[in-house]
Amino acid sequence: MASAYTNTEVWQVCLNRIKEQTSPEEFAKWFEPIKPIRFDGTNLRLMFPDESCIHHIERNYKKIFAQAIMQMYGRQTKLSCAVPTAEEKAAIAPNTDMTDISRHVAQTDTSNIKNPFAIPGIKRLTIDPQLNSKYTFSTHIEGDCNRLARSAGMTVALQPGSSPFNPLYIYGGSGLGKTHIAQAIGHEVRERHPELHVLYVPTNKFQAQFQTAYKNGEINDFIRFYQMIDVLIIDDIQELTGKTGTQNAFFNIFNHLQLAGKQLILTSDKPPVELKDIEQRLLTRFKWGLSAQIDTPDFATKLKIVRSKADSMGIHLSEDVVNYLADNISANIREIEGALLSLKANSSYLNRRLTVTLAKEVLKAYVQVSQKEISVSRITEIVCQYYEIDEKDFNSTKRTREVAQARQIAMYLAKQHTKLPLAAIGSAIGGRNHATVLHSCKNVVNLTETDKVLKSQLEELEKLIVKG
Repeated sequence: MASAYTNTEVWQVCLNRIKEQTSPEEFAKWFEPIKPIRFDGTNLRLMFPDESCIHHIERNYKKIFAQAIMQMYGRQTKLSCAVPTAEEKAAIAPNTDMTDISRHVAQTDTSNIKNPFAIPGIKRLTIDPQLNSKYTFSTHIEGDCNRLARSAGMTVALQPGSSPFNPLYIYGGSGLGKTHIAQAIGHEVRERHPELHVLYVPTNKFQAQFQTAYKNGEINDFIRFYQMIDVLIIDDIQELTGKTGTQNAFFNIFNHLQLAGKQLILTSDKPPVELKDIEQRLLTRFKWGLSAQIDTPDFATKLKIVRSKADSMGIHLSEDVVNYLADNISANIREIEGALLSLKANSSYLNRRLTVTLAKEVLKAYVQVSQKEISVSRITEIVCQYYEIDEKDFNSTKRTREVAQARQIAMYLAKQHTKLPLAAIGSAIGGRNHATVLHSCKNVVNLTETDKVLKSQLEELEKLIVKG
């Protein structure tokens, strides 16, 4: 990494990372005065203000100091120090390697580490990845709404810990598929890199484990266990809000895994910038990699999701039903699954045909049908487009038969599809009064009883208005 920037620039980034973990007073006194002298790709030589500064950092900040250097210059970096009065004489042994710090990073003795996922009585350390077999890339539906998160996830699975997306932070509303992509990465890593330890854990379970470890005096074991994981997937990270102790533990785990070249995948319902009551040092780290948003799926993607979910449940749906479900279910995949399960139950247990009528009944009872706002202006626009009338003529005093009838139809439809009083409808359509609107509505009703063409046109307009 150091080769991409000047020595001064790299050192400044290194200082910024130390600054995130220390108070302003500590940073200004002990770290800000340090200057880089040279770096040859392996050996880093730093100028300290005096020997007491070197000894103080060695005693009190060795871990965070070394971590920052190793992150920016590489794990094999050898450090030597100088002071202004004897620049050629290192205050600590030249070419000192970071054995103590490397030992902190490379945890190899796992015999005494307690596994919070282990079944009591089983001594051998085994790690169940806690993945759901249904959540794979092969069962995931790709669309514009999730392409960035999915593509980044595949990149992470190919080279966990080595990709630039570390952490990979996936965010979006509830039920949009964040957990599916996160777990799909875990499955793909296990397939491609079976030697790696993969673990998926919801934040609420992580919090419960932390509380148990705290009660039992086993915090060190808890942290050491998580530091062994090669690919750690934490779901719903926003649930760390306000939990200071758990945040501190996770901070240690996060730092260790990043430093050791391990992969972190986080999901949340918000981007990092909108998270509240989470320490700034954690929020900063959440932004180090890639933040990928999952949006609500568009109609085409929802069609694919409905078809895929129906196939997996063994439900055969006509295209009319598929289109109705995709058009009327709010963009939540869980609601789509709920609607399909309800349809299947009605078909299997009540022997009912899978029709649009049944789908309408099911949606009213089991899911939130998306409510599309219907306004007078929208009705006016649809009516004008349908009859190929200019909106200026429509709202003018012009009284040709075509324009007058279109106005009456728009007033009738506005009365049916909005909750506005007649006076408000008239005001919105050419500045007419409530008596004109009332007369228009009665006239349209009377005409539909004898005019089949007009009745058919109204039905088509109704569909256009409801579909939006």
